[in-house]
Amino acid sequence: MAMQPFFSDAPRITVHDALAEFLGSCDDGMIEYGYADAVRVAGHSCPTVAGAYLMALAGLHALYPDAVPERGGIEVAMSSGEEEGTTGVIAQVFTLLTGAAASNGFHGIGGRFRRHGLLRYGEQMPGFVARFRRTDTGDAVYLDLDVSSVPAAPDLRLRMTRALQPDADIEERRGFAATWQDRVRRLLLEHGSDPAVIRVVRQPA
Repeated sequence: MAMQPFFSDAPRITVHDALAEFLGSCDDGMIEYGYADAVRVAGHSCPTVAGAYLMALAGLHALYPDAVPERGGIEVAMSSGEEEGTTGVIAQVFTLLTGAAASNGFHGIGGRFRRHGLLRYGEQMPGFVARFRRTDTGDAVYLDLDVSSVPAAPDLRLRMTRALQPDADIEERRGFAATWQDRVRRLLLEHGSDPAVIRVVRQPA
């Protein structure tokens, strides 16, 4: 599918995946991810998907300030239930970038490379969306997202209502989509490291 051009301008991250290296998916285990990968997983681009992507990047950079993040070496805990609100969408993006999976995850090979059970839901952490914890050091970061400082266009709701109508023409639908994606673009490109949007609190082991 044709992606929005600004997707390629969003920050990217390289992680090391020991399982990918072991099985020969890539010789050195290094995998680079961009926002377009998160869109492919979710099937759409919205402030929630963008926010999840930015939270994951911020969390991984905080956990591995001087090293490449280790995909598969991170436990992810979500503060809400799996079926509550946008939790499932956010968790999908987290799984993409961290490798952490719930009960449906890979069980490993010879006691190594396990992804099963690294993602949990319903953990008590008031004021935060999620926690990332390194399995090797125990260092953790708490993550929160607040997109209220990146408001939608004033006429977005009206455009959406009109675009949903059966008789909406192509220009009305495209106009709504462009307005919708403009907020995502601003979030990714102008507020990716904004502490008012993405809050990261470190917790040493």
